[in-house]
Amino acid sequence: MDEILRLLKALQVSDKEGVALPANWPKNELIGNRGIVPPPGNEEDAKDRLKKYEGFDWWFCHRKIE
Repeated sequence: MDEILRLLKALQVSDKEGVALPANWPKNELIGNRGIVPPPGNEEDAKDRLKKYEGFDWWFCHRKIE
C-alpha cells in the first residue's frame, strides 16, 4: 500500500511541476527529492541550462520541487 501511495504522489508532483521523477523518489540516491528537468528544445537552451539548474551536464539537469 505504501508503494501505491508513493507512486500516486509522484505522478501528481510530476504533472504539477512538469518534471520527471527518478526511481525511488523522494529518496533517490543521486538527486534526492529533486525533479529532472525535461531535455532542451534547441541548442541555445542547452547552453544556458547549467546557469538555470543544477546538474551534471546540459543533458541531465535537476531542480528543487516546490
